[in-house]
Amino acid sequence: MLISKALAPILLVASSVTTGCVSQQVSQFADSPRQLVLEDYFLGETAAYGVFEDRFGKVRRQFKVDITGTLDGDRLTLTEKFKYDDGERDTRVWEIDVLGDGAYRGTAGDVPGLAEGQVSGNAFNWKYKVDLKVGGSTWNVVFDDWMYLMEDNVLINRAYVTRYGIEIGQVTIAFNKPAAR
Repeated sequence: MLISKALAPILLVASSVTTGCVSQQVSQFADSPRQLVLEDYFLGETAAYGVFEDRFGKVRRQFKVDITGTLDGDRLTLTEKFKYDDGERDTRVWEIDVLGDGAYRGTAGDVPGLAEGQVSGNAFNWKYKVDLKVGGSTWNVVFDDWMYLMEDNVLINRAYVTRYGIEIGQVTIAFNKPAAR
């Protein structure tokens, strides 16, 4: 769900090997003992740590993201400040509408069109396209994010990144949200 334009050089290395799609449905998590509510989880400060792996499983980038979440009515705003291990920094701001019944729709500066997602139980599936600068051109890549609320208020995010239906990499992120006291 949360990745920077700064991964462009890494994504450029990916080649065209087809892979299968994620076949699970978010509804299969409805009976989870934990219930994820995005606007509650991301309200305030959240830290996240992640890696980008190319399609061969080689870690190409590591990063930390500091996230500030605010809620105004039914709009959740997430300001994500990325810091990569190589010193590069980037920012993305998401505007996410809470639609009810576990449905969400959002936008960000580098996301053409709308991102759409659904929560069920402890799982959230979020799909969107990103305009990614690669050299002198722009690639339109697709993210299929799966987030899972774990014990101790940890949220695990696995994002499958594709271009023209071909997987070019995966992003894994662990969100650490201290429980409210």
